[in-house]
Amino acid sequence: MKVGAQLRVNVALSEYGDALIYGMIDDYDYVSGLHLKHLLFAWHEDSYYGTELAVQTVRDVEAVVLPAEMVVPFFAAPVLLRHIDWDWGDEASLLLKLAPDLAGCTETGKFAPDLDAFRGGELQWTWDDDALEESARTAVAAGGADESFLRGLHAAFSAAVSRSHYGTEAAAADLRREYPALFARDPASAAGMDRQAWLVAIGWKADAAPFRPALQLLEPTDFPEEAEPEAGMPGSGDLSDGLAAGWSRGAALDGEPEWRLRLVLQDKRDESAVCPVRLTADGTVLGTWPDAWTPFVRERAGGWLERLRAALPPGRLRLAGDGGDALGAPLDDEAAWRFLNADSRRLLDAGWQVLLPAWWEEASRKRPRLRAKIRSGPGSRSGRSMFGLDAIIDFDWRVAIGDADLTEAEFMDLAARNARLVRFRGRWIALDPALLAQIRRAMAGVDKSQGLSFQDVLQLHLLGAGDEGPDGGENGEELAEQAARVRIEVELNEHLAKLIGQLGRQSEWPRLEAPAGLRAELRSYQQEGFSWLALLGRFGLGACLADDMGLGKTVQLIAYLLHRRESSEAADDLHPALIVCPTSVLGNWQKELARFAPSLAVSLHYGGKRLAGESFADEARRADVVLTSYATASLDQEMLADFPWGVVCLDEAQNIKNAQTKQSAAVRSFRARHRIALTGTPIENRLAELWSIYDFINPGYLGSSRAFQERFAGPIEKDRDERRTADLQRLVKPFMLRRKKKDPAIQLDLPEKNEMKTFVNLTAEQGVLYDQTVNDLLERMKTLEGIERKGAILAALTRLKQLCDHPSLLEKDFSLPEPDAADEAAVAALVARSSKLERLLEMVREVRDEGERCLIFTQYIGMGEMLRTVLSRELEEPVLYLNGSVSKTARDQMIERFQSQSLPPGEQPGVFVLSLKAGGVGLNLTAANHVFHFDRWWNPAVENQATDRAYRMGQTRDVQVHKFISIGTLEERIDEMLESKQQLSDNVISSSEGWITELSTDELRELFTLRREWVR
Repeated sequence: MKVGAQLRVNVALSEYGDALIYGMIDDYDYVSGLHLKHLLFAWHEDSYYGTELAVQTVRDVEAVVLPAEMVVPFFAAPVLLRHIDWDWGDEASLLLKLAPDLAGCTETGKFAPDLDAFRGGELQWTWDDDALEESARTAVAAGGADESFLRGLHAAFSAAVSRSHYGTEAAAADLRREYPALFARDPASAAGMDRQAWLVAIGWKADAAPFRPALQLLEPTDFPEEAEPEAGMPGSGDLSDGLAAGWSRGAALDGEPEWRLRLVLQDKRDESAVCPVRLTADGTVLGTWPDAWTPFVRERAGGWLERLRAALPPGRLRLAGDGGDALGAPLDDEAAWRFLNADSRRLLDAGWQVLLPAWWEEASRKRPRLRAKIRSGPGSRSGRSMFGLDAIIDFDWRVAIGDADLTEAEFMDLAARNARLVRFRGRWIALDPALLAQIRRAMAGVDKSQGLSFQDVLQLHLLGAGDEGPDGGENGEELAEQAARVRIEVELNEHLAKLIGQLGRQSEWPRLEAPAGLRAELRSYQQEGFSWLALLGRFGLGACLADDMGLGKTVQLIAYLLHRRESSEAADDLHPALIVCPTSVLGNWQKELARFAPSLAVSLHYGGKRLAGESFADEARRADVVLTSYATASLDQEMLADFPWGVVCLDEAQNIKNAQTKQSAAVRSFRARHRIALTGTPIENRLAELWSIYDFINPGYLGSSRAFQERFAGPIEKDRDERRTADLQRLVKPFMLRRKKKDPAIQLDLPEKNEMKTFVNLTAEQGVLYDQTVNDLLERMKTLEGIERKGAILAALTRLKQLCDHPSLLEKDFSLPEPDAADEAAVAALVARSSKLERLLEMVREVRDEGERCLIFTQYIGMGEMLRTVLSRELEEPVLYLNGSVSKTARDQMIERFQSQSLPPGEQPGVFVLSLKAGGVGLNLTAANHVFHFDRWWNPAVENQATDRAYRMGQTRDVQVHKFISIGTLEERIDEMLESKQQLSDNVISSSEGWITELSTDELRELFTLRREWVR
């Protein structure tokens, strides 16, 4: 640009407020857009000194585009280069003149919503004219600027206000909350109002009027005995042209109740004081009010009629001049109902005050409720004490509508009137025909002559507790669902209220003394546990004792079995108890029963020489307790199902978590007066496992498997539905007792459990094989689909986890020379192929040097055998190894030998390797105070179960838990997930490794790919 040249700046505002700025030198040569923005915005920080501004070509002229929200702030205080001789075009000069005042309006809050924009369905802001200087007001007058410029200026100002005051989500949310009427986007809500009236109506400006106009609905008993107002009152008009007086009594409509609607002026200082008025066909208001109100009435009444017509559907508001009924004419039942339900809401949305009968708010908030009122009496229909969930109970129907409580006959009588509003016992009742039909259908769906089962009563009570209808925060979809159905509730009699109260509240459990035959001192929580079992057993209700591992579920059950025998009036006729458990803990049950309850006769039904037929039946009748394994129960299902058991108890009940297995089906078929499940992990991965246990203890209580999946499992596991979660917790709670070691009330005084992670690198060999496995999988993902794709992913997952343990697991060859021909080089080479094995060997040596013992868990049988072989050679001492193929006798001998404190040093094992599935539950191995998890399991609950073999009652030393993780691999990612994973048993939400098969190829690459920097 030549020295001394003059740069003329021209501005054109778009209808959206953006400024198109172009420059000319000496009025003949256009400046390029790039050059102009570098000159004009050199000191403009908001646009990052012009670099963020776009350049647009308009009719071969390059213009700089200044966004609408920057226009007013920039021209209000432009910072310009001083060596340029700036000249401003007409609209640019006007903008420079107006912008400072407009910016002042923005900064001081002198702005308001724009009524014209609102009527067009938009939210825009306009300035307060009084805040502008007189010269500025003159400039924006019709002669000072053309119409298109003013539209653009309004848009730019609105954009500046939005950015400055409502540019954040929080500020925008505050605006919505404080002025909801701004977002109604209903032009009819502004009908008949000028700008000032509209700003008052939406709450933007304070209303100085001492009254507010309102529509009041009068029920038939509310009509005051007053004379009609005369002409000549304030707000003059011809009476003959007006509406009928709002308080005139009128004639009855065919004997129906007379409801009336009237227009009133409500005193703001005393809302109980109202002045009835009437509205003429031309919008004039007649009536009596305080003299001080007259100016406000004359100022504002002109738009009331138009606003009413705009707010209500055509035909709802008919004036005498329209040839229809007047506003104050009697309303029939249908019209009054329509006003209460629909028209009043429209008026409220349009900013009107609506005065309805006092009872309506509560009546409209509370849905009709259908209750089954249980008849008085302690037992079931048969007259016996109630026993089991199938016990039948008699009831009567009750219907609650608002505050009225109706018998079945009274409800049917009211419903037969086919009226929407009826007066009953001195109060008005709203009868919604749709809901009445729902109540009738709900009644018809239950055969009253057949009664209700105790299961029905219990579920209705649990799911109905605290449910007051659709006023508690449900979303719109849930409200619609509730409105479309009527929920049956239950009203308990005194006996059932006491029983169900005992089920739900620990403080109300009858506290029983320990049985005389029990050779153990029960802790307080154990006494509560066996008392709870006895309470449920008394009524034939199944129980799930789900205390943490190590809290003594075994002794609580034994105490209950002793109590059952000692408290029976006919002990000789008492049916025996059947305990089904994993093979690995049969010996433990024999020892515990003999230790704690030597008076109980125990029979073991297990092994090839077990009894059958009548011989078995005779033996079982002589026994108090029969012990068997899950596998044997499945083999002998028919014989065991034919025998009448008093109690069937499943120990480690998670063994039936898959309801489709043969052993799960077998134990369900056993007949028993009382069913009990013992488990430390009622849920490991999926809610279906909880259903399986509950379907054993209380068959049918949670519905069919398919119904449970649709009602609870799907919504909770996939959608994390909080309402369904709460419902399921309420249903489950009465039949599950779960205490944890760390609960303050338990007071176990256990030693500390210290968990630590041991991170190890992969060897070079492991790294190469790991990469190959991942690359092969990703290549196969390009062609595989469906079940083949899932199978390939799971196979690769297993291969990768085995690789992290030891590469030889893939070769299926990890044999070593016999001890008498030991090859130290071969052992060293085997160990060197796995960093995990190297580190484990070092740590176990330290443990043994300290004279302490340890447990080592692995999920792979081959790895367990390798660990036994390597450790026994390197430590030169016996190492035990327990897996699923070990016989019961051998298991018992291993456990006894490991726990022994009297074996000589050369014979005493100090290391016990266990398969996670075979040794992770039911064993007491407190001689160890170190636990090693050589490879990680997907579920932390399973790992915790395994750890609890050592960390349980009887442990006197701190327990050190070591979790091995191959860094940079899938194992590390699994560990990260386990850290954040919520256990399903705590909040019934979880997942298992099945989700991996649903990942995309890119997600699999992210999950599996090895981070090479961690390979040694």
